[in-house]
Amino acid sequence: MCRLYALRANEPTRVECGLVRSQNNLMRQSQGDAEGLAHGHGWGVAEYPDGVPMLERQTWAAFHGEHFAKKAARVYAHTVIAHVRRATVGSPRIENTHPFVFGRYIFAHNGTLPNFEAIRPRLLEHVDPLHHDEIRGDTDSEHVFHYLLTRWAHGPQTDLLETVREGVERIVRWCAELAPGKPVGLNIVLGDGERMVGTRLNRTLWYLERDGLVRCDICGQTHVHHKPRSDYRSAEVASEPVTPEEAWRQVPNGTVYAVDPDYKLHFEPLRLPEGALREAG
Repeated sequence: MCRLYALRANEPTRVECGLVRSQNNLMRQSQGDAEGLAHGHGWGVAEYPDGVPMLERQTWAAFHGEHFAKKAARVYAHTVIAHVRRATVGSPRIENTHPFVFGRYIFAHNGTLPNFEAIRPRLLEHVDPLHHDEIRGDTDSEHVFHYLLTRWAHGPQTDLLETVREGVERIVRWCAELAPGKPVGLNIVLGDGERMVGTRLNRTLWYLERDGLVRCDICGQTHVHHKPRSDYRSAEVASEPVTPEEAWRQVPNGTVYAVDPDYKLHFEPLRLPEGALREAG
């Protein structure tokens, strides 16, 4: 169990209110989410200030000290991925802290692969040597990241959504084989500064689309230094709605999604084994 947040917008956008100031901000979720669970085993925030990913990660809880809040206050970007961790696979150390970065790609995960010790060798069989050597920690999340990037590197590199869908479907089949009857949690988000894709599988995930400027009820601002001749558009996904707006909608369970060029979310179903869908938590 973890909590994640991601933004993709056509103009640089501030995310401080959603991360640290709103009623259900990500920092507050690290102390206790909607189910009362704490996510205090580290945090990370990634952005693309100049087209290159910039990442800050720490192993302590986001609600401890001022570091997370200060980082959130500085973020002003087209793409942001943030994460607070509740460790299930892998100890609380910096190598196991999300998001993960490789080249221009950023990845975060909420969920767990059951019986990972059995599934890990299967994943590594299908990870090329370059990505194998880049795995620094021992989380299921980092292994999934490099497995998906291996598929992308060896594929046509024309459809990131389809690459992620096929990769996640194979992982779920391995889990059904090696951990029969155990639920799989695979909420992921993967971005490269221009594209953003992900999945929802058996964990809560919400989205919010904006088609114009909205003045924030918390700070009274629009979070954007707007260009008058353009229309502001953005899409956000989060484990829980981070603002009280009624426009938040649930991402359908068992789907892969992508932020389209018009900054709307596009959903496609995952082709899953019978019984793979469970009640989200």
